[in-house]
Amino acid sequence: MIAGFFEVPASLLAWFYGLTNSYGVAIALIALVVMALITPLTLKSTKGMLEMQRLAPEMRRLQSEHRNDRQKLNEEMMKLYQEHKVNPMASCLPLLAQMPVFIIMFRVLHGLTYTPTEGSRTIARAVLAAGGDNTAVGFLPRYLSTDSEMFQALAHGTEMNSFGIDLSISPIEAMSDGFGKGMIYIGMVIALGALYFAQQRMVAARAALSPTMSATQQKIMQYLPVVFALFQLFFLTGLIIYYMAQAVLRIGQQLYITRKFYGHDESLGRQAQRASERARELAKEDGGKGSGGMFSQMRRDATETTATERPSRGASKRKNTDGDATAPATTTSKRYTPPKGRPTPSARTATARPKSRSTRPGGKRRR
Repeated sequence: MIAGFFEVPASLLAWFYGLTNSYGVAIALIALVVMALITPLTLKSTKGMLEMQRLAPEMRRLQSEHRNDRQKLNEEMMKLYQEHKVNPMASCLPLLAQMPVFIIMFRVLHGLTYTPTEGSRTIARAVLAAGGDNTAVGFLPRYLSTDSEMFQALAHGTEMNSFGIDLSISPIEAMSDGFGKGMIYIGMVIALGALYFAQQRMVAARAALSPTMSATQQKIMQYLPVVFALFQLFFLTGLIIYYMAQAVLRIGQQLYITRKFYGHDESLGRQAQRASERARELAKEDGGKGSGGMFSQMRRDATETTATERPSRGASKRKNTDGDATAPATTTSKRYTPPKGRPTPSARTATARPKSRSTRPGGKRRR
């Protein structure tokens, strides 16, 4: 049953190969199909995120009004979302959709170039010999129909050549075969990183108009995909072709998003940017209260509670100058009475005879 999840994209890939007779073009067409399925989710996610930003001033007002009542704040926020038909989880849809797609494509491309090893290789050779096939054991593609052109082209082979490169090996493996050969594969990884960088620059250019994160966070988000491209050194080159095609399509997608949501002053993106600026102004006017997330709010609540329960230091010294009986009573000390028959310290000091002592050098002390 699990194999069925991989047979459908594998059969589509084989169909594209039958049309183009190119592994690389077939993989790029698969990326086009995936982007066609994910783009509506991306547009919905972008719209939902901008609508959330447009509600930022109202959300800031609710945080200021109910900063001491977390439950009431959550209830009012949910009412606000329902009133404006906003889903806070909509921005997660593209991420949730891309993870299974990555796993499926990883398994399908690895299955195309599956090669039996050790014991499995011996069994495969015996099966081929029993069927009268004395060819060497090479690729035994998985998830493909044995009647497809792609299966017949890959079966018993040891390479998956397209555009003059072998898509069945990783750039690291290519480097071990020779520096000159490996540099072609390394160049593909560099090209993928450049495409990711260009894509993130487009996103960062929009965010710079109304930043919602610090400059350090923006730099991290900008260079993180480039770091992801470096991991492709250890993956099949076929996956690099897939991600390069997808990156080119994403650049076109970002151009469309910029034109659709930021094309004029009254567009949703421009309204969201102005609302974000207004929310930051309200935060400054409010002194930062009600902002900073759940943990910051808990810290402020604890500070306020401690401040109200702590007694004022000068409360015991206040006096009622108007004779008001309701004023706080002043703190008085009890009078100390020394025991009878024992002189007080002041009396003992007054009645005691002072002692006069003098000494002479080398002489005795006089009393």
